[in-house]
Amino acid sequence: MMNITSKRLMLNYLLLIILTSFASLTVAGDLEAGKAKAAMCAGCHGADGISFSPEIPNLAGQKSGYIVKAIKDFKTGARKNPMMQSMVGSMSDGDAEDLAAYFSSLK
Repeated sequence: MMNITSKRLMLNYLLLIILTSFASLTVAGDLEAGKAKAAMCAGCHGADGISFSPEIPNLAGQKSGYIVKAIKDFKTGARKNPMMQSMVGSMSDGDAEDLAAYFSSLK
């Protein structure tokens, strides 16, 4: 029979295994291709992913999954912004992943 300390230890190990498996879930994109594609974002979000205006979000250092989801949400209309919807309208999933890889790599 397991005592409470052993049960807690087992639960902690299980939680650690679950959390580390999620840590490996990253977006696979080409950082260099993303850097080249980021030129179209620079007018608003800045060449280094730091925007010029407080109304425009910084992209530098954002999690790659967040960037991909935001792009997809603008494409589908789940997020509304006419400028962003026109910018991402013809973007492929690969383009989104490349941009996410680049911007998430910035500090």
